[in-house]
Amino acid sequence: MSRALLIVDVQNDFTEGGALAVAGGNAVASGISRLLRRSVDEYALVVASRDWHDADNDNGGHFAAPGGKPDFAGTWPVHCVGGTYGAAYHPSVPAVQVDVHIYKGQGKPAYSAFDGHTNDGRSLESILAETGVTDLDVVGIATDYCVLASVRDARLHGLGVRVLSDLVAGVAPETTVEALKTMVGLGAGVQQSGL
Repeated sequence: MSRALLIVDVQNDFTEGGALAVAGGNAVASGISRLLRRSVDEYALVVASRDWHDADNDNGGHFAAPGGKPDFAGTWPVHCVGGTYGAAYHPSVPAVQVDVHIYKGQGKPAYSAFDGHTNDGRSLESILAETGVTDLDVVGIATDYCVLASVRDARLHGLGVRVLSDLVAGVAPETTVEALKTMVGLGAGVQQSGL
């Protein structure tokens, strides 16, 4: 068994003070930093995904129309535009310890880390297969959107999944609880990191 860590979208725009902030995002970022200091040697690979949206279009309807109101379900405020401060990793995330950087969005809606690719066009699925990874620990933002979508796809690809529940943060309490139940129903384990 070979285990990787998947850090989902721990970016400035998704943490407190960002364009699409999630309460608890800063704490998740700090916790991930502690996890890597303690446990990085336990992982064959550390992967991080980032929303990386285009600046010059609505990204396939993902951004609400100018002057329009986002519905916060399928349309969102402008966030994580590639190359901006908002799209950068939160400062607490030690990017130097990330082995693989996955970019998702880039002109279209994308929630799962498995929807993205590296700068040289490789998919997360192919990277994990090439590295012999069979299991993932998943942390990040937001539990009820991109974390859930990434866990769903990981299970569809036959990977064992553990969600470290103290290192995820969701948009809303009700949908976060439902998302965690859904992940368990998909066969993922949900447990504390032990930090």
